[in-house]
Amino acid sequence: MDQNLKFPQALALPIFQTISEAADSLELNSYVIGGFVRDFFLQRGNVEDIDVVAVGSGIELAKKVSRLLDTNSKVTIFKNYGTAMIKHGDTELEFVGARKESYNENSRNPQVEEGTLKDDQERRDFTINALALCLNESRFGELLDPFGGIQDLEDKIIRTPLDPDVTFSDDPLRMLRAIRFATQLDFKIDQNTYDGIKNNASRVDILSRERIVAELHKIMLSEKPSKGFILLEKTGLLKRFLPELTALKGIDEIEGETHKDNFYHTLEVVDNISRNTDDLWLRWAALLHDIGKAPTKKFQKGTGWTFHGHEFKGSKMVFHLFKRLKMPLNDKMKYVQLLVRMSSRPIAVIDESATDSAVRRLIHDAGEHLDDLMTLCEADITTKNPKRFKKYLNNFKKVRRKVEEVEERDHVRNFQPPVTGKEIMKTFNLKPCREIGMIKSYIKESILDGVIPNEHDAARLLMIEKGKELGLEPKH
Repeated sequence: MDQNLKFPQALALPIFQTISEAADSLELNSYVIGGFVRDFFLQRGNVEDIDVVAVGSGIELAKKVSRLLDTNSKVTIFKNYGTAMIKHGDTELEFVGARKESYNENSRNPQVEEGTLKDDQERRDFTINALALCLNESRFGELLDPFGGIQDLEDKIIRTPLDPDVTFSDDPLRMLRAIRFATQLDFKIDQNTYDGIKNNASRVDILSRERIVAELHKIMLSEKPSKGFILLEKTGLLKRFLPELTALKGIDEIEGETHKDNFYHTLEVVDNISRNTDDLWLRWAALLHDIGKAPTKKFQKGTGWTFHGHEFKGSKMVFHLFKRLKMPLNDKMKYVQLLVRMSSRPIAVIDESATDSAVRRLIHDAGEHLDDLMTLCEADITTKNPKRFKKYLNNFKKVRRKVEEVEERDHVRNFQPPVTGKEIMKTFNLKPCREIGMIKSYIKESILDGVIPNEHDAARLLMIEKGKELGLEPKH
């Protein structure tokens, strides 16, 4: 593409006129570069983050821009990195001086020195992120594209500006970013770049777990996450931080009996659920719902392949996985654990002979997450046979109807026994003791089993009966 082409329409936001004025007054050649420019040509309209490069001091340019704006636009300076940040409305502006970078083998933190715009473009991860538009008035909107980034946008290609082996060895996070961009944009990774990722896969070991997880989240939240996970697996990256997933790959055969490839099945489930929810943690539950199948897989003569208890095993593995990746060990983790542990439970109440008690327990145990559990179960239908697919989906519709009927009648979702611990203490003149918990638990189980209705009077009678059985006498 002609390097003198101008795209002033890309710089229609008033902030660019302000930066232009500031750059000219300081006699600094300045450019908007990176994601903003890429997204303009992709017509994605992302203006949350704008990166500005000055051939000279980015910090001085930021200070000048701040003075030309209003008093609310404070400059945050990061002297060690030679960068400055301005929050302007909903937009974050980052200013940096054009620079060269060099790396040592055990860190992704570079040694930095001043450089030209071309030096700065060379240090960018991909050609599509090295596009720059001039902000100075005389060349306002002029495109600088030394590595053919525009052509790569048209061809839907992810490619490094320089030798991919150097690019990825220097900063291994770029390998994950390559796969993330390929997934988000539905681009292909250039063959040399792809080979560079395979050659340098072990370099991800120097990355912090938090950096890896941040990229995984973005892949997970894309329209079709399976694309990213297949690329992660094929390049050898996935096994370095999610071996629980790669352990699911492959099909074993004994005596002519085989099982499905649980890795690719899992990715189908993730894609299915992604069509119905943007909830990150529900998507994580889909990704991890079968991880217990690898360690519980057994072949039994006459029965074939079994995965007994894989849900329980998988839920325990979730904790260790979250801990290793430094993911939150809070209610998010417990939510994923719950869905993994209960992922086969709704199937048990599909049978017409399933009792109301089984439905009540399902409702009670899943609590406020029952709808998410059902969404996961429906996403778990991956058969390619249209008749079977329809049958399985109708089965889950029956479960939803059963749940509605029982819940409407018995109100057991998130319920607490209608008799409180305080009432038990008062009735039997007790101080805190284990008998109180035993009585409460007995009442709860009796309600779930349908022995008594979920009502106070019935629960109180049962409380007195159970108390006497435990040798307690009610006060009169």
